[in-house]
Amino acid sequence: MAEIPTPDYSGGSKGLHRSRNDRMILGVCGGLAEYYNIDSAVVRIVMFLFGLTIIGILGYIVIGLVIPEE
Repeated sequence: MAEIPTPDYSGGSKGLHRSRNDRMILGVCGGLAEYYNIDSAVVRIVMFLFGLTIIGILGYIVIGLVIPEE
């Protein structure tokens, strides 16, 4: 009987996570910057502009609670 291969989740692609090293508040911007391979300052500026609205603030909090820490 043929053996069914099991997937290897130990590496390969890095998932979206909150950063422990590049963080200011919750590590959301640092994690997004690592995931998309861009400078975290750019992500912070965009999140600041988005955070000027109530939806942006609530969105940041939800993202901070949903995305796991690395």
